[in-house]
Amino acid sequence: MDDNPILDSGDLSLFDVRTTAPGPAGAVPITPEMLLTRPSGDLFGWSQNAGMGWDPRALGGKEILILSTHGGIRDAAGAPIALGFHTGHWEVGLMMEAAARELKALGAIPFAAYCTDPCDGRTQGTTGMFDSLPYRNDAATVFRRLIRSLPTRRGVIGVATCDKGLPAMMMALASMHDLPCVLAPGGVTLAAAEGEDAGRVQSVGARFAHNQITLEEAAENLCRACATPGGGCQFLGTAATSQVVAEALGMSLTHSALSPSGHPIWLDMARRSARAALALEARGLKMRHILTDASVRNAMVVHAAFGGSTNLILHLPAVAHAAGLVRPTAADWTATNRRVARLVDALPNGPRSFTTVQVFLAGGVPEVMLHLRRAGLLDTGVLTVSGQTLDATLDWWEASARRTELRRLLQERDGIDPDDVIMDPARAARAGLTSTVTFPHGNLAPEGSVIKSTAIDPSVVGPDGVYRKTGPARVFRTEAAAIAAIKSQGPDRVHAGDIVVLICRGPMGSGMEETYQITSALKYLDFGKHVAVLTDARFSGVSTGACIGHISPEALAGGPVGKVLDGDVIEIVVDRVNLEGSVNLVGHGSDLFGAAEGARVLAARPMRPDLAPDPALPPETRLWAALQQASGGTWGGCVYDTDAILKALGR
Repeated sequence: MDDNPILDSGDLSLFDVRTTAPGPAGAVPITPEMLLTRPSGDLFGWSQNAGMGWDPRALGGKEILILSTHGGIRDAAGAPIALGFHTGHWEVGLMMEAAARELKALGAIPFAAYCTDPCDGRTQGTTGMFDSLPYRNDAATVFRRLIRSLPTRRGVIGVATCDKGLPAMMMALASMHDLPCVLAPGGVTLAAAEGEDAGRVQSVGARFAHNQITLEEAAENLCRACATPGGGCQFLGTAATSQVVAEALGMSLTHSALSPSGHPIWLDMARRSARAALALEARGLKMRHILTDASVRNAMVVHAAFGGSTNLILHLPAVAHAAGLVRPTAADWTATNRRVARLVDALPNGPRSFTTVQVFLAGGVPEVMLHLRRAGLLDTGVLTVSGQTLDATLDWWEASARRTELRRLLQERDGIDPDDVIMDPARAARAGLTSTVTFPHGNLAPEGSVIKSTAIDPSVVGPDGVYRKTGPARVFRTEAAAIAAIKSQGPDRVHAGDIVVLICRGPMGSGMEETYQITSALKYLDFGKHVAVLTDARFSGVSTGACIGHISPEALAGGPVGKVLDGDVIEIVVDRVNLEGSVNLVGHGSDLFGAAEGARVLAARPMRPDLAPDPALPPETRLWAALQQASGGTWGGCVYDTDAILKALGR
């Protein structure tokens, strides 16, 4: 025997290799009509189903495809054999199994397929972030191809949790206009009983650099921040907001968003989602009956009431586009937020910052919707995947034992009044909750920008509800350079009063990376609330503070933000009451000349000579940037509009 353990294991029993096998016993239940009329792929599919061990006598059942973003390998007890990229896809295989067992018990034939997803937390501050947003379109394409590659499927259940995998799944299911589909959100992880949440803990490097935390404290907090192995983060970031929006669209069952991963109530939701998929199929209800312009408007209203992530301004239009519906515009978002008060006190917006599972226990999406229905802000005649109208599901929720017991549990176990988590409009106003988003324009953002204005630190907002800041620009072309200056205590450091201008980080520069490494540092540093950020990149859903993103046009598309110089004086105004804002060049050094003259200065000033895409930008992301720009750009949801792309290629 060869003693090289790589070339040969030295196990003689391995050489017992057979070339034939008897095959499964029995016969598949085909009919003469099937042999005469069905495609050969349908017939051979049954052969493979029997070969995989399915009882051939049961092959006539309805075939339901379960898709997920599952990642990692667990043993039977849940211990890791190979890690996943993040907790959000680590446990969803258990949901798939629960749904599959329910389908099988009901006489259906479940299939399972996967397209795993990356973690925006893991890739913060790295070149991995250059693939984050482009991944969403890729995954949606893969999911759609997987659905179409099982021609005999009668319905689809999508299981996903986090920032890009869940929007990708929503897009894929939304595009299945003539199929019944149900989305089962992967839930949330629990917070550590003692320690920091998954948002705050991402700032340990900056806090350590400024002597606000010890090495030992950083190590302990990093160890326990993800207190349970599955689910999305504990804050109302993009993952949690996507779950909320999916339920608000009617794509998920009532009170499914934000459930605690691994809990019986979470697995029960998977089983009920399986029942719902079969019930929709039996009634002939398809995605085009669920997703309508009215359900998109409902989702925008719920997003505003929750104070959700600004990334949904990219994702909801993409879902609408996939469904063949009108894509909401910035004007639509503004109009919605002017009508709808924020009602939810959740991380990271505050004021008390309850965790997502506490929001779930307080009633989650349907509890918020009860308040919105009373205010006349919802179209409650829309259908949901339960097969019932939204009105009927809210009637059920209001009188349900589930609602009573979970709200009681929150009060008794955590000592939290559910009405302090999800408030009626009057209580929310007394608590100081403000509307979610504002879209500033100005000579630096002629096509607009976005800020989660509800998350600006109240201590730097005037008594009239207006945030005003005028300060010198500190211009950076890379996130690494910006965070180094924020961590620095030397002469290059960022000071209170500065306005950090981060350019070349839009779609053409970095794939429109998130910059939470910057915003989290500023949130938890003593001087951070006195620093503003302007960028053509985007922000994590957990970001807070005076951070204005999506500045359009981006620097590399000729936007005036690409002309800003160190020492330019920039004025920012964000009216959190009327949801109006501006971002303007108003001077340079000690020379102040106002916004109108600033526009003339910018028009005459050449672009900075150092503008360039990141040298590590992948070619796939460059292609994504071009395709989405031809399809309406970031304000259109960064989608692929095939007709628009083909027209552009034709020109």
